[in-house]
Amino acid sequence: MEKLSQGRFTGERALFGSKDLMICDSVFEDGESPLKESSNISVNNCLFRWKYPFWYCDHVDITDCSIFDMGRAGIWYSNHVSMKNTIVEAPKNFRRCKGVSLTNVDFPNAAETFWNCEDVEMDHVVAKGDYFAMGCKNMKLWDFRLIGNYSFDGCENLEIHNSKLLSKDAFWNTDNVTVYDSFISGEYLGWNAKNLTLINCTIESLQGMCYIDNLVMKNCKLINTTLAFEYSTVDAEISSNITSVLNPTSGTIIADHIDTLILEKDRVDVTRTRLVVKDESGMKKLDRFEG
Repeated sequence: MEKLSQGRFTGERALFGSKDLMICDSVFEDGESPLKESSNISVNNCLFRWKYPFWYCDHVDITDCSIFDMGRAGIWYSNHVSMKNTIVEAPKNFRRCKGVSLTNVDFPNAAETFWNCEDVEMDHVVAKGDYFAMGCKNMKLWDFRLIGNYSFDGCENLEIHNSKLLSKDAFWNTDNVTVYDSFISGEYLGWNAKNLTLINCTIESLQGMCYIDNLVMKNCKLINTTLAFEYSTVDAEISSNITSVLNPTSGTIIADHIDTLILEKDRVDVTRTRLVVKDESGMKKLDRFEG
């Protein structure tokens, strides 16, 4: 493998179509698409200051690098990309990529990042920006931190562990999402989803978990969560009080207490939902609907 060290690259397509190349301690200044159509590329401790550095690339290893604000739309249509210990300041990164692995990566401006990507793994990633990970498939995330609304819209086969999401409208239109041991705060969580499972999670939401087909919750806490479960099929085991529940379609809801329960017989078949709350003697079924 050829090695380039301490280079300064300028102009459009500076290293276009490179193969079997290691680049270290170098700076990519002005000039679009410096490594477009390249394969088997390793970059270490490099700076990228301009647009579209990695388009239509294959087998790229990026370590200890910085992609600055004008490096936007930096990695599109590329496969088998590994990124470690890197800061990506630019928005709109990772679009229609397959086989992406990220470890210890920061996205301080993650607007419209990770759209329509497949086979993605992230470990210790921090992102701030709206519309993160739209339309992705086969994603696994560990220790993920997100501040940004409308995240994971339309995703399929998503698994999240030990993470914290501050995100309005997260998980809309998704199918087969499972979240473990995480904290989620945001209005309208999970609307129009299918097969959404939340395990050992703490959730704060206005009108969260509504319009969901097959919502499963195991050992979850709901804090300040109001008007939950509207028109959802629910199997929920809640280890806390629920502030208010509105018109679930069917299923079972177990909780310490439900402060306000709204079941409108002209909108849902109230006999299809089983409600169980705890009292001093243990568990009891709600025979009368109040609120």
